[in-house]
Amino acid sequence: MRETMTPHPEDPYGISKYAFELELQASAAMFGLPHVIFRPHNVYGERQNVSDPYRNVVGIFIRQVLSGEPLTVFGDGMQTRAFSHVDAVSAAIADSLTMPDCWMQTFNLGSDDICNVGELARIVSKAARVPLRIEYRPERHEVRHAFSDHNKLHSFFGKQASIPLEEGVSRMLAWVRATGIPTMTQGPPIELAYDLRPARNQEAPPIPHGKAMPQTDS
Repeated sequence: MRETMTPHPEDPYGISKYAFELELQASAAMFGLPHVIFRPHNVYGERQNVSDPYRNVVGIFIRQVLSGEPLTVFGDGMQTRAFSHVDAVSAAIADSLTMPDCWMQTFNLGSDDICNVGELARIVSKAARVPLRIEYRPERHEVRHAFSDHNKLHSFFGKQASIPLEEGVSRMLAWVRATGIPTMTQGPPIELAYDLRPARNQEAPPIPHGKAMPQTDS
């Protein structure tokens, strides 16, 4: 992915992020609001919420491996991502505050090292010194290969620090071991549960296609 491409998000999460980019651009045109848009991808690291069952596959794998659970992989595990340690992306964000040349610009931000999910599972298991155990689940509707070009970022900020995935995972795993895994709290009832990704080993309740959902006042 390059910054010159027009995003076409396919889910509410991506739509909300792109909507805010459009809002920043509109505010800049209307009010002259200075801003920088960073698009970090697959960021992980110490102090991340590892009890979240839906986001951050690195945190999910670490929680599972420390809880004695198999690592859940959707599909064949050959999906590729560029996992980016927080230390490798934070410097550019901080530096941008005092770099007017980069204002009103959009930057991809993250690692140049590509890794598939199956290999990530191996790296996490090796760092935890436990045998690799994978529970394969049906493939989800998601982008199979997602990583970004960072030439524009480097042209403004220089080459960013690189933290090998093995090192970053080991650091995060040590931090989780030292601080513990927070208890997952049950959120409010979910109105639309069809095709919802299950948390841990709990299956989401099925809702047949075409079935009308109850209306609410919200």
